[in-house]
Amino acid sequence: MQIETVEVGNYFFPIVLDFTDVLKKMNDDEFENFCRHNPDLQIELTKEGELVIMPPTGGETGIRNFSLILEFGKWSEKDRSGVAFDSSTVFRLPSGAKRSPDLSWAKNDKWNNLSADERKKFPPICPDFVVELRSPSDSLTNLKNKMTEYLENGASLGWLIDPIERKVYVYRPNSETEILENPASVSGENLLKDFSLEMNKIWD
Repeated sequence: MQIETVEVGNYFFPIVLDFTDVLKKMNDDEFENFCRHNPDLQIELTKEGELVIMPPTGGETGIRNFSLILEFGKWSEKDRSGVAFDSSTVFRLPSGAKRSPDLSWAKNDKWNNLSADERKKFPPICPDFVVELRSPSDSLTNLKNKMTEYLENGASLGWLIDPIERKVYVYRPNSETEILENPASVSGENLLKDFSLEMNKIWD
């Protein structure tokens, strides 16, 4: 099967295919094999059974994402209270959705409770911290829905970073979303002790 993203102007937009009748017959191992048989595609699955094919990023988004991972990686290597993941990691959320945040992090105890086999495959957990970085082709509404989904599945903190409008949406359980307008930095709060992301590395 060959699937392509949709090009509009200079951007590629994700396509959503309803394979509910097919995918609901797949177990987790079969879905993982499906993804591995299509290595050129970044694939997510909604809890409703819709297959989401994500487009490759453009140059500016790639630079921003690299800066984000680099800065967080420095902190994670020093802190060692959890493990960090890049955007290629697929998580099997409790809802049944399979999602790949742009950046994520899980506490050591959550990660260590997984079996060796579960760590090798798509981990059956929701990360404690998730970040989505908006690209020009991303729907802000869809990203907000994903952030809510992460919280519903057990995330403790989430950032939706929007370089287009220079905003950061901060998500916490049982709280209203906080919107930071063009912040100079964003704090990791109590979850990510002493971590602060300098936003000039993302905005510029």
